[in-house]
Amino acid sequence: MEKKYPMFTEEHEMIRQTTKEFVEKEVAPHVDEWEEKEEYDISAFRKMGELGLLGLRVEEEYGGGGADYWSVVAMFEELVRSGCSGFLTAVGVHTEVAVPAIRHYGTEEQKRKYLVSAVKGETLGALAVTEPEAGSDVAAMRTEAVLDGDHYVINGNKIFISNGARADWVVVAAKTDKDAGYNGISEFIVDTNTPGFEVSRKLDKVGLRSNDTAELFFTDMRVPKENLLGELNKGFYQIMSNFQPERLLIAIGAYGAAELALEQTIQYVKERTQFGRPIGKMQHNAFKITELATKVEAAKELSYRAADMYNRGLDCLKEVSMAKWFASEVANEVLYHCMQLMGGYGYMMEYPIQRAWRDLRIMTIVGGTTEIQKLIISRCLGL
Repeated sequence: MEKKYPMFTEEHEMIRQTTKEFVEKEVAPHVDEWEEKEEYDISAFRKMGELGLLGLRVEEEYGGGGADYWSVVAMFEELVRSGCSGFLTAVGVHTEVAVPAIRHYGTEEQKRKYLVSAVKGETLGALAVTEPEAGSDVAAMRTEAVLDGDHYVINGNKIFISNGARADWVVVAAKTDKDAGYNGISEFIVDTNTPGFEVSRKLDKVGLRSNDTAELFFTDMRVPKENLLGELNKGFYQIMSNFQPERLLIAIGAYGAAELALEQTIQYVKERTQFGRPIGKMQHNAFKITELATKVEAAKELSYRAADMYNRGLDCLKEVSMAKWFASEVANEVLYHCMQLMGGYGYMMEYPIQRAWRDLRIMTIVGGTTEIQKLIISRCLGL
């Protein structure tokens, strides 16, 4: 029988199976515990490194798998089924946000120093761009890096930094020419044990509670000039180019979590009886689930289209933005109605649907809001 999705090869399915077994053993049994203590077990992250899951697209010479983007899709589709979006976020930020920055723009020395340990799971990475007064408006950032001899002295602060409280290294964006706007931003690889680096606080979030999100401060932090990542004053363009894998990952996480929620809800409405029959037999409920399932499938297909273009190296800015905003908005719609269909039980903390409802709310905000995605798409359409 022909496979439903022919782009997934035997190798991809092996990655999916490895991830499935990892999730069943190392993640699923601990989700409630991690949520309660607001911290996942770092040993699970290390285990992923041992299994070769943290460097699927990293070149083999740095210990990675040298695989294509469909390997990432296969892994995260299975990882999201753990029901632990906080842990998925930690892994995703590391593998598809922080690591790609060094893969694409790092020197040979930087790749040897940071990629090898990142792939093994020995170190955890993060990206620090957002500031209290500079979110979507990246050019408004105030963090500055001033060259002083063989070092850059960095002062400023960042907020909403995923992995920020536990990272071993962070790619930090800073102004190296404060009067040049977008053309005055550079990126630096910063070891978190550098004097002047401070985790000001771990932020208290509505969802993704097992993942740390931090506010960071840099006070006269001296970073060797060889830690400049990529070209001087080209940081904005480096950041923008690396948004594609991040936004694709958000789309995968969104439709994947929505699929899981629908499965749980369908099982519930088959068992829940009111007025003498299962509530899933009531036409309104059956039609609502049908509508939601169709929208999830559309989000998945749109995401696959964007993933295919990205995998082939095509210009896919428009398609990735479409997938990101559509999948994240659909996921929020799905979780709203799934909770409604489950009634009071859906609102109870003992049922996983409430966690997915809380976790998925951030999807329309992180990685560029829905409004920013629409702005990008409109410009791609020549408007």
